[in-house]
Amino acid sequence: MTIDQILNDKGREVISVGADDTLGDVAKVLDKRRIGAVVALDSDDSIIGVLSERDIVRQVARNGQAALDMKVSDAMTRDVVTVPSTMAIEVAMQLMTDRRIRHLPILRNDRLIGFVSIGDLVKWKIAETEAEAEAMKSYLSAQY
Repeated sequence: MTIDQILNDKGREVISVGADDTLGDVAKVLDKRRIGAVVALDSDDSIIGVLSERDIVRQVARNGQAALDMKVSDAMTRDVVTVPSTMAIEVAMQLMTDRRIRHLPILRNDRLIGFVSIGDLVKWKIAETEAEAEAMKSYLSAQY
């Protein structure tokens, strides 16, 4: 199974922000949308960073209330790992584990088409495992 299949189920909407948006504004977006990260895009819709809840918390811990007035560009992760939509889910999970990241922008033909979290991948893996267990139970029941 590939990342494309997860995007087909969960949708391809990507919540994005600009580099000049404030951390306070982005925190409100994260809360309202119940998400853990956003993609920062430039005026050409190219990825320039990812900003997560953790990035905001780090800035608040370091700078207090003033962090909420900081720009996204001052707190975002700039070295963004992206993957193609055709990548196998297991490979994406391993990449996220190895790189210690929780969110992946998904590309097709070098254009952003989706965004997945480790939670999205784990949810799929659990569903797959449950389906395999049910299939095995059905198979064994048919044998007797």
